[in-house]
Amino acid sequence: MAEVNLILVGVNHKTTPVEIREKLAFTKGKIEESVDRLFNFPDIIEHTILSTCNRVEIYARANCQDSAIKAIKQFICDFHEVSPVELEDHFYSYRNEEAVEHLFRVSSSLDSMILGEAQILGQVKDAYSLAKDLRSTGLVLNQLFEKAFSIAKKVREETGIAERSVSISSAAVELAQKIFDDLENRTVMLVGTGEMAELAAKHLISYGVKTVYVTS
Repeated sequence: MAEVNLILVGVNHKTTPVEIREKLAFTKGKIEESVDRLFNFPDIIEHTILSTCNRVEIYARANCQDSAIKAIKQFICDFHEVSPVELEDHFYSYRNEEAVEHLFRVSSSLDSMILGEAQILGQVKDAYSLAKDLRSTGLVLNQLFEKAFSIAKKVREETGIAERSVSISSAAVELAQKIFDDLENRTVMLVGTGEMAELAAKHLISYGVKTVYVTS
């Protein structure tokens, strides 16, 4: 896919602390707001925004890769009102085959905080589905993401990586169970809200936790 000028700009759990990632998160509403703003950059032809608790990544097809990468970095900073100086050391960018390989690794949960975690493929599918609904993708990104889903399925089937489906939330609760021996009838406070907190609360209740408090 080298000839179609694919690029990726992002931050993730490997490059960026959680307090900065939280500033850069895109809700569905923010993604909807971003579509036209990204298309205001003449070098961006197609784009998809992937935003999870562990990563914010923008995949795009570009006319000029250098200017598009610069534009996306500037857009992220401006949109979230974060200084470019604060983010410069945290951004990564990939082009062409490296961008394709990265998406395949992300979709297959090979780039996740917990190898084989079950949520990421659904999150990538949701990001792509929203982008299609917003008409921000075209032929190239459509083919790329469909191929990524096919690769992810193949990886999970052929490697056994999904035999014990896990998530960060379930792993955290299992670790707490090991540390405290027994969670039954305990009171727990979750710091942070959102999908991960909701899943963690469900896991805690299944372990017999009596009360769960949630704070942001």
